Amino acid sequence: MKLLLLNYEFPPLGGGASPVSFEIGRRLVAEYGFDIDVVTMGFEGLPARDELSPGMRVYRVPCWRSKKEICHPWEQATYLFTGYRKAAALHRNKTYDICHTHFLIPTGLIAEKLHRRFGLPYVVTAHGSDVPGFNNDRFKLLHTFTGPLLRRVVAGARRVVAPSAFLEQLMRAQIRAGFDEKLCVIPNGIAIDNITPASKRNIILGTGRLLPRKGFQHLLQAVADEVLGYEVHICGDGPMMATLKDIQKRSKTKIVLHGWMDNRSAAYRKLLETAAIYVLPSLKENASIALLEAMAVGAAVVTTNVSGCPETVGPEGLLVEPENASAIREVLLRLVKDEALRQRCQQAMRARVEKVFSWDRVIAHYRDVLS
Repeated sequence: MKLLLLNYEFPPLGGGASPVSFEIGRRLVAEYGFDIDVVTMGFEGLPARDELSPGMRVYRVPCWRSKKEICHPWEQATYLFTGYRKAAALHRNKTYDICHTHFLIPTGLIAEKLHRRFGLPYVVTAHGSDVPGFNNDRFKLLHTFTGPLLRRVVAGARRVVAPSAFLEQLMRAQIRAGFDEKLCVIPNGIAIDNITPASKRNIILGTGRLLPRKGFQHLLQAVADEVLGYEVHICGDGPMMATLKDIQKRSKTKIVLHGWMDNRSAAYRKLLETAAIYVLPSLKENASIALLEAMAVGAAVVTTNVSGCPETVGPEGLLVEPENASAIREVLLRLVKDEALRQRCQQAMRARVEKVFSWDRVIAHYRDVLS
């Protein structure tokens, strides 16, 4: 089957949706014989044509994008023009069987136009920021105008995929489109084949974009007045960095702010694999890849009791209220002092990933939806 994959975020650019779209494509090629072309954003230093995995060619189109880790709406808009032009040219030469597009907007607009012009069917996977009510700290104003566009994308799609039950419910409430039976839930997967939990060090780790809703400021406030005997490491960059540095200066617990790190690098993998505790104190998550990575390496996981976090970690995760540094401090003190509890949580996290989120299980669902 010939498949066109559209995503403005694709490795090495972007956040959680980037590696997800890569893994879906790579595994469809390897396990089911798909032939895939990817059209994504270009960036300084990246080749215009690439092949990150055999059978999956990547075409990067000229766009305005200033940072690898984040893309602003006006930068996404430039991808609409160059991305559509490239996708249409490829389709004329190759005639794809189906298009898999990631994000309702901006990318879904390209798929919808290809469908109207060429009759190319498409399946769209939402990821959170494309749904009104999810990222109000970044996209609230933008989403006051996107309702008609979102409904048009949904109307034209063969299927619409939500990676979590939380996002499915939010889409039904906010978009108010005629989803009928086309909306389904397929969780994000995690590659566990080559991940073996390593010996743990006294490290508490948090990773992600340093946005206010991610809540890393509450994690650092929770440890700042304690001598835990652990180090806290934060990997990521963003507008909250200055605030985190201020807390770092007065903290009794050692805090290391790494800035943005390539999640494929040896340094990042070593830090993740050896962290005893992982904390994601986010106000809102869809289906966090960061949580899945932490679970896969066998870290004890602390996260919030809202949005998609509880359904990701299940009953084995340790949940706290968002924006509550005292609650985070209480849970961390329990984990630090109680080795048996910590080990039980670590083992349970790994077991849940194997049972629920292995790619073997997830990719079979995508094959059925796309075929």
